[in-house]
Amino acid sequence: MRQAMRPFITMAAAALPVLTGNAAAHAVPSEAAVRSSGSAPACVEVGPGWRYTFVTNDCAETHTPTVAYSDGRDVPCRVARPGDHLTFPGYGTRGDRVLGAVLCSGAPSSRGPGATGASPG
Repeated sequence: MRQAMRPFITMAAAALPVLTGNAAAHAVPSEAAVRSSGSAPACVEVGPGWRYTFVTNDCAETHTPTVAYSDGRDVPCRVARPGDHLTFPGYGTRGDRVLGAVLCSGAPSSRGPGATGASPG
């Protein structure tokens, strides 16, 4: 049995760097990296859930947040006027986590679907 397993183990060990070599291209941002890259102020509150993540702008000014996820998922930025409630995808059921709200540079052209609260003025 030992002789039969040796070629398999050798091949698996040789393939490991090939299989993981591209991992850096798909690296997930750390919580510290998310916080240092423009995390939202405390008045932009995040309510994570498995199905939906809710972001509320309790600030006196308009912000353009998105939500950062531990799996690196990219979701569009949305405009949140004071008092607005935004809905983003939840963290799901496969071990993903919501890292927090991150402010985007540049504002999208519209508020996008799912925003409620203050009406456009």
